[in-house]
Amino acid sequence: MKKCFLLAAIHFLLAFMSAPDAHAQSPAGDPSKGSSTISGMVLDSTAAKGIEFASVALFKLDNNQAVDGTTADETGKFSIVKVAPGDYKLLISFIGYKDKVIDRIHVEKGKDVALGNIGLASSVQNLQEVTVTGERSLVEEKVDRLVFNAEKDITSKGGDASDLLRKVPMLSVDLDGNVSLRGSANIRVLINNKPSTIIAANVADALKQIPADMIKSVEVITSPSAKYDAEGSGGIINIITKKNNLQGLTLNIDSGVGNRGTNLGLNGSYRKGKMGFTLGGFGRAFYNKAESVLDQTTYSGSNAFLTHQQSNAKDRGLFGQYSLGWDYDLGKNQALSAGLRYGTRNFIQKQNLAISQYENNALTEISDRKVNRKDLSGTVDFNIDYIRTFKPQQEWSISTLYSRTGLTNNFNTDLLNESGSVSSRLKNENKNHNQEVTIQTDYQTPLGKNQLIEFGAKGIFRTVDSDFQYLMAGEDGAFVFNPRQPSGALNYNQNVAAGYASYTLTTSNKYTIKAGTRYEYTGISADLGSEGKINIPDYGNLVPSINVSKSLSSSTTLKAAYNRRIQRPGIQQLNPNVNLSNPQSISTGNPALSPELTDNFELALSTNIKKTYLNVSAFARQTNNSITQVRMAIDTLQGAIVTTFENIGTQKAYGFNIFSNVYLTPKWTLNGSLDILHTYLEGQAVNAEGTSEMMSNSGFNYGGRLMSQISLQHGWGLQAFGFYRGKEIQLQGTRTGFYMYSLGFKKDLPNKKGSIGFGAENFLTKGVKFTSNLNSAQFTQTGSTQLYNRNFKITFNYAIGKMSFDAPKKKTKSVNNTDVMGGDGK
Repeated sequence: MKKCFLLAAIHFLLAFMSAPDAHAQSPAGDPSKGSSTISGMVLDSTAAKGIEFASVALFKLDNNQAVDGTTADETGKFSIVKVAPGDYKLLISFIGYKDKVIDRIHVEKGKDVALGNIGLASSVQNLQEVTVTGERSLVEEKVDRLVFNAEKDITSKGGDASDLLRKVPMLSVDLDGNVSLRGSANIRVLINNKPSTIIAANVADALKQIPADMIKSVEVITSPSAKYDAEGSGGIINIITKKNNLQGLTLNIDSGVGNRGTNLGLNGSYRKGKMGFTLGGFGRAFYNKAESVLDQTTYSGSNAFLTHQQSNAKDRGLFGQYSLGWDYDLGKNQALSAGLRYGTRNFIQKQNLAISQYENNALTEISDRKVNRKDLSGTVDFNIDYIRTFKPQQEWSISTLYSRTGLTNNFNTDLLNESGSVSSRLKNENKNHNQEVTIQTDYQTPLGKNQLIEFGAKGIFRTVDSDFQYLMAGEDGAFVFNPRQPSGALNYNQNVAAGYASYTLTTSNKYTIKAGTRYEYTGISADLGSEGKINIPDYGNLVPSINVSKSLSSSTTLKAAYNRRIQRPGIQQLNPNVNLSNPQSISTGNPALSPELTDNFELALSTNIKKTYLNVSAFARQTNNSITQVRMAIDTLQGAIVTTFENIGTQKAYGFNIFSNVYLTPKWTLNGSLDILHTYLEGQAVNAEGTSEMMSNSGFNYGGRLMSQISLQHGWGLQAFGFYRGKEIQLQGTRTGFYMYSLGFKKDLPNKKGSIGFGAENFLTKGVKFTSNLNSAQFTQTGSTQLYNRNFKITFNYAIGKMSFDAPKKKTKSVNNTDVMGGDGK
């Protein structure tokens, strides 16, 4: 079935590409309009060369009503046909150029109007290199998303994407790098509108592979339209990396050295005519240490079993990302692109663990362990994308993606005797693979002058497998199979077929309405190897969405939105491997998890008051069948607690967010946000008798961030940042909040060919400490962790090569898989 579908799509693509070019210069006109033609040629005013795909709009002069439009061909020529007699004006625009208006165009019946050459002035200034003269707003408000422009961030140099996301309105990032949007961790993260299996496997680790200073912007999509996959109950985060549309050859070197991390990046690009190449490589090494204390008590009848644990750990990690991109303009209205990316993650932790066990306050056992943990992965993504443009806003695209991730999660445990020598050894091997093959097609076309319709289809063919076993050291020291410990496999196949339709209407009284619906059918087959099949039924979901915005004035917009989202479990939640590295704190996945369904409501107001931008939003959501971490005690191992994932029941949340950006002076900005969230969770938990009973928990969470940046003379810049996240509400307790702060400055090199900078994080304290308090009828657990993340770093980057500005080509679209859960699923 999959093969037939792919072959049919390829034949369709070839047939469409070989069809005659559509008339790119003007949409079909109404014969009753008139018989005149308005024509001209759009040129770069400095290079005297045509600007391909420049947009040309025709307006009535008396009422400013749009009556027609077109795009220029590859030489810059355009023509608008069947124009009725009257007085008009033309608006000509293109990315990288200043808009130009040609006023008072008089058209007489039966007579054509030739405007000749029309020069557009570049919106960039050519000094010794290309430099953008305008100042982009830190935050931009769009119909269905908020855009955070990250290019001006100083302290992110040498950091990764998780460091940057802490500064984005409505987002929270914990110390492990797990991201939540308005309190929900069930979100989807895209990179340049593209998914990846490594994102699906672990969002936190994937973000460590992306250097912060290569991020151009972050889009927070709180109310995704029907065009997006239905997955991600909290919303979608789209990370846009820096690209260029310049002609020539460039090479950029980025590096940083610090006491907690070191990075080196090399990125190059080459463009000549219709073809362009990009090549990138980035590596980051980090090192940290942590100390933790954990006390947990389990109850069995009248007996209480206490476990006290102390540990110190040293973490080392090496993350890398390497990419090769290619794009080619097939013609004036067609483009083809391809990309290959490889990401690697190597995380190694060495931990010393001391465990003391008590029964009714009497010491029963003391053990010391050395645990070596390895989390290794390699991800390959390959995509081919094609787009064909017929006229402004009318286009068809087809996108394909192959993505495969290999994961290895192993640990070795050495049990020490009283003398400190090794008495026994245990090893867990857990290999996973996550593979996706995706094909999708999208079409959009305008209906009249103020309407747009979009529709498309998508197929995702996903395979996940896990193979795990425990080994023990034999008499000769070699590891052999351990029949007394759990072993097994998971084979999980998921096929998703989806279709959507979306309609956008803009009214004369400044309302914009975008409504649509999406249907997704999911078929699942799963088994546990020799243990047999898992009965997981297929399911279909209809997910509607509607976004309404109203321009109250030229600077104020009011928005309201509703959407329904689903959240499928990811590999971390499904993997049945039992982690026994700490025998008193065991973790495992649940391959029988079902998806959760969430209804989201949002109301937002954004406005500009003189030099201040303000955004206020309120939201509410309800999730049924919520996927949540749960903990329970087990009688077979006294004092131990098992952590797994369950569909607990209901989760409700409501709150609001306030964000503001103020230009204190043209060179000094101050921005900050405040988040307030109330969460209510209700679900089944195991009581002291070992049976399930209903339990609930609720509470408020507060958070905020503050950032200030000053641009000084002679290329100097200074930035300060502070972040706080309050306690997190969980079904069985709470986890306390934490704070982070940083200070950095940079100095641009002559001609802005590069910069050198210095940054410091948490420099007034030795690090961050946070605690957790969990309880049920079966157990109580308190823990605290001290991270020594005080960091000082020096950064350096330098650009080699000379570029000339040229018109950017029409870019192809790419596949967006946003339909599985990553991270810890909290």
